[in-house]
Amino acid sequence: MQPIIAFTIIMLIWTVSDYISKKTKALLSSLFVASIIFLIGFKTNLFPEDLLPTSALLPLGQTVVGMIIVHLGTLISLDEFKRQWKTFLIGVSAVIGISVLLFTIGRLFLDTNYVLSAIAAVSGGTISVIIVQEQALNAGLISVAVFPVLIAALQGLIGFPLTSVILRKEALRIRDGVRDGSITKKAALDPAESAEKQTILPEPFQTTAGTLFVVGVVVIVSSFLSGLTNGWLNTFVIALLLGIALRATGVLKPNVLNGIDAYGLMMLAILLIIFGPLATTSFADLVELFVPLLIAFILGVLGIVLFAMLAGKFLGYSYPMAIAIGLTSLYGFPGTLILSQEAAKNIGETEDEVQIIEDEILPKMVVAGFSTVTITSVFITGILASFIY
Repeated sequence: MQPIIAFTIIMLIWTVSDYISKKTKALLSSLFVASIIFLIGFKTNLFPEDLLPTSALLPLGQTVVGMIIVHLGTLISLDEFKRQWKTFLIGVSAVIGISVLLFTIGRLFLDTNYVLSAIAAVSGGTISVIIVQEQALNAGLISVAVFPVLIAALQGLIGFPLTSVILRKEALRIRDGVRDGSITKKAALDPAESAEKQTILPEPFQTTAGTLFVVGVVVIVSSFLSGLTNGWLNTFVIALLLGIALRATGVLKPNVLNGIDAYGLMMLAILLIIFGPLATTSFADLVELFVPLLIAFILGVLGIVLFAMLAGKFLGYSYPMAIAIGLTSLYGFPGTLILSQEAAKNIGETEDEVQIIEDEILPKMVVAGFSTVTITSVFITGILASFIY
């Protein structure tokens, strides 16, 4: 297939997904619709297996994902982290819930090795899967190594629509609060916070090319620092922390990539990383591991819901918001960003309503993804992986 044909097909898929999402008021998220289209297309051979890499978007996404992570770091100020400490605790609670239910109940139905790999995959992202996969391969357990990959390939199909429905409820609650006056627009930034909007970088580095250069350097530094720790600290974790730190010191402005010409294409490119595993997941793999997958997802999601609701109740969060925070463990970034914006745009009926809903939901979801996929899951997986034998 010619690259231009592959590129055009992917743009059509995303156009259709966006349209359906808008028509269903985010009941069916664009991520979910695109996942279904790609899955059906690959399994029916309607799409060639190399559709994504041929388009050149997948390699682009793999190249710029670190830059988007830095951008994500600039979405959150240190003050925001202090304000969102409850969100962080709910996210941690959700991952603990996944671990507890799978380790206690899951072991009644599944081999311990499958349980350990399921905990890593359901609660975390790529780095967690890699950790348990390497341990399983070293022990000669091929099927155990495949299991978390299948979970990672499919968990978005569960996480996206569930979160979309739940965030819709939260967005409706916020909109009602805006209309009855109980929720108002956030106060204007104080002078100290307003100063954050400026960058100390020279003007040439504030252009599209200059911004991409600076953010690229940050990713390179992150990779170098990760190498110094032999990978113990993941490149993306360091990139996220540097994004936060560089915003706080005025080197990078908030939302550093917003407004540059390349941002939209970069976002589309990294989304394809999510769909990549669907091309190589065979029906035979799905059939053989169907029951273990079902058990892992049922217990994992149940653990998320129960523990997130308990933590949310204790910390004063609404049930929908607490559950949505916990569900970020099923997909992480960029789902946290896109689903939040979708909920705001589809439920808010005025510009102010959209902005207030996004201001209420997005910071929580961004911090949630950081606490579940990036921090807690990797920490827990690093401990549990050593028990795979």
